[in-house]
Amino acid sequence: MYMVRDIPETDEIQDLVHGLLDIRASAFQRRVWEVLRRIPPGETISYGALAQAIGVPKAARAVGRACATNPVSLAVPCHRAVGSEGAPRGYRWGVDRKRALLGLERAHSADGAADA
Repeated sequence: MYMVRDIPETDEIQDLVHGLLDIRASAFQRRVWEVLRRIPPGETISYGALAQAIGVPKAARAVGRACATNPVSLAVPCHRAVGSEGAPRGYRWGVDRKRALLGLERAHSADGAADA
């Protein structure tokens, strides 16, 4: 059985996953999700910074809504979006799961750095 941490997160794999999935989304949601896909595992971005990254700096709440409507949590890693103070905030599958995913990613990133 593969774990998410066993699958290298390269652009080619991410593009393949997104090509195989038929995800219905607005243009705004797609912009938010594209930025999220570029955040390295274990790292986070605030909803406000994400809004700025897509060129709509006052849309932090709309960014949060785009994350909340994401139907494929691991293909579009909305768990990497956090509140302005850096703490995990709302998550479709629960904040505890969001913390756990970030913890797994950070632990795996630390393991990879130790192996290098």
